[in-house]
Amino acid sequence: MKNIVSQFGFGEAVTNIVVFGSGLINSTWLVETGNKNYILQRINSDVFKLPQDIADNIKQAGGYLQKHFPEYPFVTPIKTIEGNEMFESDEGFFRMFPFIEGSHSVNVVEKSEQAYEASKQFAKFTKYLSGFDATKLKITLPDFHNLTLRYQQFENALHDGNRIRINESAELINFIRGNKNIVDEFEKCKTKLTLRCTHHDTKISNVLFDDNNKGLCVIDLDTLMPGYFISDVGDMMRTYLCPVSEEEADESKIVVRREFYSAIADGYLSEMGDELSELEKRHFHFAGTFMIYMQAVRFITDHLNNDLYYGAKYEGQNFVRAKNQIVLLQKYMQINPD
Repeated sequence: MKNIVSQFGFGEAVTNIVVFGSGLINSTWLVETGNKNYILQRINSDVFKLPQDIADNIKQAGGYLQKHFPEYPFVTPIKTIEGNEMFESDEGFFRMFPFIEGSHSVNVVEKSEQAYEASKQFAKFTKYLSGFDATKLKITLPDFHNLTLRYQQFENALHDGNRIRINESAELINFIRGNKNIVDEFEKCKTKLTLRCTHHDTKISNVLFDDNNKGLCVIDLDTLMPGYFISDVGDMMRTYLCPVSEEEADESKIVVRREFYSAIADGYLSEMGDELSELEKRHFHFAGTFMIYMQAVRFITDHLNNDLYYGAKYEGQNFVRAKNQIVLLQKYMQINPD
């Protein structure tokens, strides 16, 4: 690893390199030097086919923010000794960022205040980039939040998938098909909502907090792409509202914390309230419906396809995940957003 770190101009200054964080896609290390710490990452090129597109997006967004909002603590990557944003070797694509001292991240949303701060930070990021042409961003994960495609993949799985699993999943399948109007509404959204610079992965661990637990900035911009606000808001609704994860099989534990819903709405609208159109504001609640439904579709599709995409640590894991998300969606749809 020291050989790789040396490509960023550190070499002998490095005192220690340790595995860091809880990310599941990229590999991450904390690089310690005598005076300062850094974050080294290897991009998962099996997921991100064109890692250079990620670097290009970060460079464009960072340049815009530095010019127009220099006070924003955008985490700019450190260039290699040859002036590149990434170092490519036989072992993969590597990048390095400065570690923001006095910052920390959290993996699970335990307090509504955390949900508020995270939502505010993702909204601020989108607001600050509102003057940047989103179409200039590269598509790093094609069709990442394309619900129409996910639904078509679901229908394909019903035609070509495991017949035994299809028969055993009849109740979940009927629910997905019975709520196809969500797909239809998503299609309408694409013609009405504003295309924006969208993070697309708004889990709580992608926000840095200061020592007073106030939000500092967002990180992990691999999925920064053109998109719609419902992707960011929806992902927060899906991952912040319920106290248990999508792996929970006990349906009694799957609940929607109403105060967390309010915290997400208050935090996001505190920054984006003047940016969103009235139509977008009317689709705020739909954002959660869209995202939870899509994840249920993806899980049941993978179950019917013998766990080819997500894999499974035990028989029926993706069935459990799909049912979990359907229960969450049913409870979410009971919320009166007003």
